Amino acid sequence: MKLQLFDKLDASYKDMVQIRRHLHMYPEVSFNETETAKYIQKFYDQLGVVYEANVGGNGVVARIKGAKPGKTIALRADFDALPIQELNDVPYKSTVAGVMHACGHDGHTATLLQLAKALHEMRDQLAGEYVIIHQHAEEIAPGGAKPMVEAGCLDGVDAVFGTHLWSQTPFGTIEHRSGPMMASADRFEISIHGRGGHGAMPQDTIDTVTIGAQLVTNLQHIVSRRVDPIKSAVVTIGSFHAGDTFNVIAGEAKMSGTVRTFLPEVRDLVEAEIERIIKGTCLAADCDYTFEYIRGYPAVVNHEKESTFLFDIAKDIPGVNEVVECAPLMVGEDFSYYLEKVPGVFFFTGAMPEGTAYAHHHAKFDFREEAMLIASKTLGAAVLDYQNI
Repeated sequence: MKLQLFDKLDASYKDMVQIRRHLHMYPEVSFNETETAKYIQKFYDQLGVVYEANVGGNGVVARIKGAKPGKTIALRADFDALPIQELNDVPYKSTVAGVMHACGHDGHTATLLQLAKALHEMRDQLAGEYVIIHQHAEEIAPGGAKPMVEAGCLDGVDAVFGTHLWSQTPFGTIEHRSGPMMASADRFEISIHGRGGHGAMPQDTIDTVTIGAQLVTNLQHIVSRRVDPIKSAVVTIGSFHAGDTFNVIAGEAKMSGTVRTFLPEVRDLVEAEIERIIKGTCLAADCDYTFEYIRGYPAVVNHEKESTFLFDIAKDIPGVNEVVECAPLMVGEDFSYYLEKVPGVFFFTGAMPEGTAYAHHHAKFDFREEAMLIASKTLGAAVLDYQNI
């Protein structure tokens, strides 16, 4: 049956590319993907596949029932773009100023649509049910996964699988790992309230620039001196704004940053330590502060059984040269919400293009389109073989 599925996917490759390029030309940013959602709905309308629209926002969930009893397995692809001006010179370049698919979500959608079509055409031979999740708003927290799960997209689901086309991984390579694979992604905002004044009279001020500089340094002690060195964490200050001119001491400073962790207890520790250090630094400087910590996506934690299963089946996928265990990454992904609800695995499909391989979220990002075929076959084999374990 897998060979039949693979043949169907091979035959659909040109359509897969056409869909990907169409979506690439007409990108929409997170929470604004109305036309993309309509495009997906039209695809299922033409197939005659039952789907639900506006799931948790702009999400679309299609359902394909096999003729025989079996497990219910979910597949997920995201479809939002990024607020980036594309710098690629390609025939399918974005037509929307300041917006582009710079992370491969156009490819994820094309991959899953053609896989859903193949499963639909084979439904009389299939066991179980296949839940096809097209998710909006992966790029911006709170994201689309959480509201889609809350809306019931995983109700009755036994397992969930997802992949990310990865431009930094060689074509023909499947990467994954059991346990924590991608980090939780939180952000924080700090405001220091001092007292401004003349640059020549510091004694009459509370200088928020010097206080902020101390704070930036002090916060770096969290990872080096408060977190167990065996457990990973990142604390990054991404912005620091204070003052408008050279001869005035700023009475207000604002900072923002991000925290990346894998373990819940480390996440809690870092949040508490940030506020403790802010409080102590500002107390010593006799100034006030405000602090907001915004939790983003939890860590992506793959389930051991499903990870082992994927490792075994991926080795036999046409086009796959190797299946490797990757190192954990500090980037975030809201696929984590699906894995908190049901067992499953998220993996990378190598899509490194020929020539320069620009990283995700770069204005010249692109990927090797043949990787979509490997992704669709790997996901397809996963849902068929999972019926038997």
